[in-house]
Amino acid sequence: MVSGIAWLLEIVLLGLLGGVLFQAWRLERALGVLKRDRASLEQLVAGFNASTRQAEAGIERLRGAADGAGRVLAKQTESALSLKDDLTFLSERAERIADRLDHAVRRARPAVADAKPVPLAANAPASPPANMSVVAGGMTALVPVGPSDRLEHAVRRARASVAKTKHAAAAAKGIAAASAARAAEASAT
Repeated sequence: MVSGIAWLLEIVLLGLLGGVLFQAWRLERALGVLKRDRASLEQLVAGFNASTRQAEAGIERLRGAADGAGRVLAKQTESALSLKDDLTFLSERAERIADRLDHAVRRARPAVADAKPVPLAANAPASPPANMSVVAGGMTALVPVGPSDRLEHAVRRARASVAKTKHAAAAAKGIAAASAARAAEASAT
């Protein structure tokens, strides 16, 4: 009987040993695959590290460029604001001058209406006198120009200059606003 139990135990041990050998063989194959994949994993990690270093260097370059652009935009904004202030001052001053000229024209109109017109001469000089101007419109003729007409013309020119100055001030304000927006955008990134 003892010999039957011994045989049975040895058969069970032999079966267990066969199972262990089978599992060892499977583990050996899995370790071989892992060794092959380990080399490609190391290459992947090395590539990832290189990409990370390049990205960090790119971020530093971008940060430097953004700082430089921010400084340039700040200088442009300062100069645009200074220009805007100058143009606003000139516009206000020109407006005051235009108002004074307009007032002077209105005061001079009654005096000019009472003045006698200058008759056209048959032998007129080659250049018109100070109170005469040449008008082109198919024919050339001497037309009297009084002080009020000259003042009125000066007022129109002054008003046109004021309009141009106001337009330039508005453009400078737009440039300043755009520069400030770009600087804010650059500093946000």
